[in-house]
Amino acid sequence: MAQPRCRSVLITGCSRGIGLGLVRGLAAANPSPDLVFATCELQQLSKQYSNIKLLQLDVVCESSIKKVVKEVEEMVGDQGLNCLINNAGINVLASLEEVTAETMLTIYETNTVAQLMVTKAFLPLLRKAAQLSTGMGCHRAAIINMSSLAASMQLVQANEMFLKVYPYRIAKTALNMITRCLAADLKSDGILCISLHPGWLQTDMGGNMAPMQVQEAIPGILSVLDRLGEKENGSFLDWQGETLPW
Repeated sequence: MAQPRCRSVLITGCSRGIGLGLVRGLAAANPSPDLVFATCELQQLSKQYSNIKLLQLDVVCESSIKKVVKEVEEMVGDQGLNCLINNAGINVLASLEEVTAETMLTIYETNTVAQLMVTKAFLPLLRKAAQLSTGMGCHRAAIINMSSLAASMQLVQANEMFLKVYPYRIAKTALNMITRCLAADLKSDGILCISLHPGWLQTDMGGNMAPMQVQEAIPGILSVLDRLGEKENGSFLDWQGETLPW
């Protein structure tokens, strides 16, 4: 029996790095979702792939979120939204000696609070999609929170280089708790939620020392998303589908 297909995906933070790679990968997939909502300026890609729809979203602006939800609703209609990928995020290098309250709050607002607010705003569309299918996964309704290995509390000592990014890793750890809360809260609705570590990649945030290029990780990430089911709900996975310690 063929795997049910994900009809619509929305990805935040698509102007570069992982988000851009996911848009390219999803648009070129076979089969590809009917609608790939990219919250950025990607005119060239949208001309190449008719299923890419460009949206302007500021994840820390309530009015911007509401506007995008309305635009997506007009396009998906009664089908709802199958998959929300919360990828938008920022990073600032800050060790214990360098970190400030201002930096902590700025990173927390974008990398944690905004992810919850965007998810909350799209819940009606995710619930609408969930009512049209069974099981759990991206074919029905799913929330994918882009996390990081740096968020793992059990691996703090094993990754001392992450001590240079206090705000980022603390915000991502809090994002993981959002994942756990959403997974429990939305299970009865049939909406799956996971945290995903995409790998240490050569992006603006990952830096040049990262061992992998974005294009190397995208096939693995898409494969993980395609295989998600009820047993993965509330889990912390990497780009290869391996479970990571919280």
